[in-house]
Amino acid sequence: MAAAAARRGRLSCPALLILFLLLRALVEPAAAACSVDAIYSFGDSIADTGNLLREGPVGFFASIGSYPYGQTIRKPTGRCSDGLLIIDYFAMALNLPLVSPYLDKGADFAGGVNFAVAGATALDRAVLLQGGVMMPPASVPLSTQLDWFKSHLNATCGSQEDCAKKLSGALFLVGEIGGNDYNYGFFQGIRSIEAMKAYVPQVIKTVMDVAKEVIELGATQIIIPGNFPIGCSPSYLSLFSTSGTADLDDGGCLKTYNAFAQHHNEQLQAAIDDLRKANTDVTIIYADYYGAFLHLLDHASILGFDQGSLLQACCGAGGAYNFKMNLMCGAPGTSACSDPARRVSWDGIHLTQQAYRAIALSLLMEGFAQPADAVQEIWSC
Repeated sequence: MAAAAARRGRLSCPALLILFLLLRALVEPAAAACSVDAIYSFGDSIADTGNLLREGPVGFFASIGSYPYGQTIRKPTGRCSDGLLIIDYFAMALNLPLVSPYLDKGADFAGGVNFAVAGATALDRAVLLQGGVMMPPASVPLSTQLDWFKSHLNATCGSQEDCAKKLSGALFLVGEIGGNDYNYGFFQGIRSIEAMKAYVPQVIKTVMDVAKEVIELGATQIIIPGNFPIGCSPSYLSLFSTSGTADLDDGGCLKTYNAFAQHHNEQLQAAIDDLRKANTDVTIIYADYYGAFLHLLDHASILGFDQGSLLQACCGAGGAYNFKMNLMCGAPGTSACSDPARRVSWDGIHLTQQAYRAIALSLLMEGFAQPADAVQEIWSC
């Protein structure tokens, strides 16, 4: 956090010009060829480009296949936002097509495959049930996503050598995942943060096991993101803050829940360091979603966001944070704000396209993905 905090200063005028040019670069592909020719993604709703929509969304996600979801790109796609996601901006900056969901059987997977599913957990259903944590019926754990990946390889590779060659030129996103393992526990009333910490080592081991397996199959470039500061989410604020609570920091976020997210991220980074030591020939990048999000909040007005509604959902049913668990975005009685590009949170759980765009920029260009030199080498086109 200290390194992230040191970067959270005020932007100068020259910096604003650079920022503008970098933002434009994310949506205007360069002519040069890139070193990455495909993206393979595992994760949850932060990266899902349409798998849950094809599975049959229920519960929180029942309305993702209809407006106002997708309104900024004029089409609901199954993305949990008004538009594009971080993975979309990663692909665009690599001159690759947007990564199609695995369950879209008519898709062209030449540029990679997205196995991420909204609502997914790192841990299997049986593990969470042992602790009394219920998963929605359509939840697809990380183990299932890995099985999908192996099935895809079996269908597209002639041999193990062919697969390894194919994967050596690909970029893997293993996460963000684990957030739902915690969300389900917290939202269902298992509110003891100490009790939920017991899941952290299991979640991280599962993520690392998947990373190790894709390395064994031939992966040479992997990004493993951390979790967002959940204490700044309208959903957590609506559920767990009280008037005048001492748990709120100067920015209005819940300190204890953000500390929990930091605990997860610290443990994850330690595991990534061990993975790097065991695989010195593999590029393994930690994506600091936590720091990039706080950087966005600190520079919100400069980036074009409405300073007065940073912790309010764009689409919701009213209240201090415009979030009600029983009236999720798209349900009767909810409405969307007039300009999502001025908001950070889309539906109280997920972010707007503009927020994801700003975070993608911070990860690629502002040092919130480490090691930074490896990031620049991958996105050198």
